[in-house]
Amino acid sequence: METTNTRPVIWQDVDVVLLDMDGTLLDLGFDNYFWRAYVPERYSEHHGVSVEEARARLEGWYLERQGTLQWYCLDYWRDRLEMDVTAMKRDIQHRIRVLPDVPRFLESVRRVGKRLVLVTNAHRDSLLVKMECTALHTHFDAIHSSHDFGLPKEDPEFWRRLQEAEPFIATRTLLVDDSIAVLESARRFGMGQLVAIRRPEIDGPTREIEGFEQVDSVVELIEP
Repeated sequence: METTNTRPVIWQDVDVVLLDMDGTLLDLGFDNYFWRAYVPERYSEHHGVSVEEARARLEGWYLERQGTLQWYCLDYWRDRLEMDVTAMKRDIQHRIRVLPDVPRFLESVRRVGKRLVLVTNAHRDSLLVKMECTALHTHFDAIHSSHDFGLPKEDPEFWRRLQEAEPFIATRTLLVDDSIAVLESARRFGMGQLVAIRRPEIDGPTREIEGFEQVDSVVELIEP
């Protein structure tokens, strides 16, 4: 599928680039496997219930918290599951993968002098594990977690709070994210340019997205 616009970003109108982490720079397959397969298996072992019962219980809890800051909070899930979720992530950290050509894109953005900022809903403990594995933090001018601001990126108020810590002119800022809810939130805030990632998983399908400029990979945003 081709992008909806042969030029999804007008780079001369961008001073600051805000990038999501999971599903934009890193393979979302890690998180999907962790929460949908690995956690139910470990929960089953730890609490002495069947995997099917564990999965059903967890899916119900996930639905309750989806879109809230608690959904992304490892402290919350540690207490809810009575398990060390951060340690469990480290157990399978070999599954963490950078999406194709991401470093090349980051280097290209730095070369043209744009401020490069990672803005993620990931808990700081999860962020640490992933940066240790990938060293992507070395490319960024700043890194912000929504947990620092008390709101998820799905809440338009999050962007105002971010702006206090990371001054940017909304109309001259680009946000790239795989979450449609986050992009819609940023649009309501007045973000200048928004791009959706259609293929957040290396081994997953290309998604159908409407209403946003879109690419399969951030590398498609590099100016010729």
